Amino acid sequence: MAANTALNLPTPAFDREIVADQLNDGYWVEAPDIDGDTRPDLFGYGLSLGEIYWYKNPGWKRQLVADGFHMPIGAHCADISGNGRPDIVVCYELYGPGGRIDDPNLEGGKIDWIENTGKPDADVRWERHYIGRETGMHRLRVGHFTQTRKPEVMGVPCVGPKHVHGLIPVVLFSPNNDVRKPWEKRVVDDSHFRMIHGAELRQNPLPGCEHLDSILLASEEGVTWLHYDEREGRFTTTHIGSGEHSQFEQTGFKGSGDVGAGRIGDDPHAYVAATEPFHGNTLAVYVKEQPGTPVAEATWRRVVLDVFGDPNEMGEGPGHQIVCADFDNDGDDEFLVALRGPWPWQGVFYYKAIDIQAGIFTKWRVSSDSTARIAVGDFNGDGRLDFATIAYKVDKYFVAQDAKLSVFHNAIDGIAPADAG
Repeated sequence: MAANTALNLPTPAFDREIVADQLNDGYWVEAPDIDGDTRPDLFGYGLSLGEIYWYKNPGWKRQLVADGFHMPIGAHCADISGNGRPDIVVCYELYGPGGRIDDPNLEGGKIDWIENTGKPDADVRWERHYIGRETGMHRLRVGHFTQTRKPEVMGVPCVGPKHVHGLIPVVLFSPNNDVRKPWEKRVVDDSHFRMIHGAELRQNPLPGCEHLDSILLASEEGVTWLHYDEREGRFTTTHIGSGEHSQFEQTGFKGSGDVGAGRIGDDPHAYVAATEPFHGNTLAVYVKEQPGTPVAEATWRRVVLDVFGDPNEMGEGPGHQIVCADFDNDGDDEFLVALRGPWPWQGVFYYKAIDIQAGIFTKWRVSSDSTARIAVGDFNGDGRLDFATIAYKVDKYFVAQDAKLSVFHNAIDGIAPADAG
């Protein structure tokens, strides 16, 4: 087994397969099983073209799902129609004429779901269905947040209509009897959050509510868990940490930018990793003072792991996403950090916990490609998790050179498949 000799750890290694290169734009990627053959496929897009494609695994044949979107930004996938096939849910029209978040489209923030045709080889557009809107919509997650009978969409704006640092509402969209007609919207929180950038779907950590989903948010307030308390019949919050504040006078940004929660042993929420602040240059982890303590009862300690260069002239750094998953099949989650660039702060770094209570991690670079988003899946069916990346190529933010959509196949030496015990 290839290993770190001092710690006896398997050395992470991933073989890159290019799915598409010389992309005109790039921003989002997900890995649902579009065609139902048990292998994860890919769908991805950028902001400028307004075209959403899916790529069939294996071979990565590209097919157009939908076009005509004005600046599609955040997305998720789930079976909305109820026929067993994953559909695509996407929000769009965040920006106004200025093309940045400080100029939101006051009539935008729209959400559609795009219905999987169930005919993967047919070169036809999928049908779009309108869900609703909220100004500044930037991230969304599909889950069962208050009940398990029908899907719900948690809508997460990045900014509000009046000020980039103003309070913003987190909203929940629920379908009526017909999911193909606009959904009902209600505000679930409008008093806690400013400038939300990251939103991660997680199991509800509250005792007795584990059958529901919840959402982990990275915002100007830092890292916060938003969850529905069935006993009280309302959404409540657990604040994990306040994020990065030392750069505020220089950059105008504070708090956290993206977030993920990782398992260690029997604790599914043993640590929280975050890039900080908005489009930040700082990587931190939050660890429990008492390991194994339930999320809402824990005292969390922040540990800075890395600082990726200095903020640029717009006050931004390279950090864009965190993904937690068990890549070496040892029962503990590692995490990946997506860096958009420029070099040397671009690509993907892989972090593994050495001493979780002390907040000690070791790291490796596993990709040098500009990376906006990461999607995880076992793309070749060998029982080991791989990951896919798409470059960050967005006007007025960062434009990657030689932008690619790629799959990185797990080549960690000597690990057993996940189902081998």
